[in-house]
Amino acid sequence: MKLAKTISILGMLAMTTVLIYGFTVGDFFGEGSKLFAMPWGIVSLVDLYTGFTLFSAWIIYREKSLPIAILWTIAMMTLGFFAGSLYAFLALQNSGDDWRKFWLGKHA
Repeated sequence: MKLAKTISILGMLAMTTVLIYGFTVGDFFGEGSKLFAMPWGIVSLVDLYTGFTLFSAWIIYREKSLPIAILWTIAMMTLGFFAGSLYAFLALQNSGDDWRKFWLGKHA
């Protein structure tokens, strides 16, 4: 479980770094329009949001509160795997070193 926590923290740090870089150096709308103009840009975005959707489905499944799950899903769709890494870290912290509780949440 310690390795999973470390990976989730590294994910948060990596995402924090690239989000700050992207928003301070990049042109979100200008570069985004170029991304949508390229076939592999579209493929990458569909792939990315498929992952976000699957991860969000896991969050909705395991959360006790639907409003909280919806807020996490919104965070996932806007902040990407920064939110996913944070969610995983918190779920690991709250699981009491029980993998079943980590994966299943309220269903454990």
